[in-house]
Amino acid sequence: MLKKALLSAVALAALAMGSAQAEDLKTFRVGILGGENEADRLRNFQCLADKLPEALGVEEVQFFPASDYDGVVQGLLGGTLDYAELGASGYAKVYLEDDNAVEPILTTVQTDGSTGYHSVMVARADSGIKTLEDLKGKKLGFADPDSTSGYLVPAVTLPAAIGAPVDEFFAETGFGGGHENLVLEVVKGTFDAGTTWASGVGDFSEGYTSGNLHKMVEKGILDMDDLVEIWKSPLIPNGPVVVRTSLDDSMKQAFKDFMMQLPETDAECFSAIQGGDYTGYTEVTPEFYAPIIEARRAQIGS
Repeated sequence: MLKKALLSAVALAALAMGSAQAEDLKTFRVGILGGENEADRLRNFQCLADKLPEALGVEEVQFFPASDYDGVVQGLLGGTLDYAELGASGYAKVYLEDDNAVEPILTTVQTDGSTGYHSVMVARADSGIKTLEDLKGKKLGFADPDSTSGYLVPAVTLPAAIGAPVDEFFAETGFGGGHENLVLEVVKGTFDAGTTWASGVGDFSEGYTSGNLHKMVEKGILDMDDLVEIWKSPLIPNGPVVVRTSLDDSMKQAFKDFMMQLPETDAECFSAIQGGDYTGYTEVTPEFYAPIIEARRAQIGS
């Protein structure tokens, strides 16, 4: 049951009208990336609505689940969101448009101690596709144009792996409308293969320890026996927890302290908002994402 949170799926751009009122710090506004079922996203973040008002001294928490990555990006650029968790490429997009809009403050730590994850390409297990070469002339699906693992990293690194430009090697490419839907479209046969994200730690049969595949397995909407892994990218920096740069400094610190302590004060909440097994958070700065920022800059210019 929703308590203090005001849940809304209204376009984030419409929040601009209320931005002046939000500056009294009575409301803390949370952007939630698209990529999976909206009801699931809201359910996973509900624990923050229950805890953050007391921790931050605000009256309520408002959730704004965007239909895609760009919805949250635009909300951050417009100053109508106070906090969001982005992929590295999403953060790079914000940074390249306005390097003072948000501050990356934290990122997650995997169970093996790393601060990265992988882009993973999967195909149907019964498709006969076992290698990248088997995909020549077939249809590849990406998750979202602003996804690091679902688009940017594959677009940048696949040409070296396949020995040709992506648009020449594959007969067709397209977007699946988010990570969860992309994998479902691969299972349905809409795409011969697709790229999503995973920790790369643990067993593939369980969707690894965290990431989209893991979340789908936990929700009971994916059987990993239906998929085979075709390719895995080099390690990608885990995406950042970002806050609005113009947010009051005392609230920034209170929020950062709350999040750093969350894995110990409420491990279930921490796991719910992160979608898998992590050991905790570690501090980051924009420099941590410099390679992704430059990759995105190069992709824009190509």
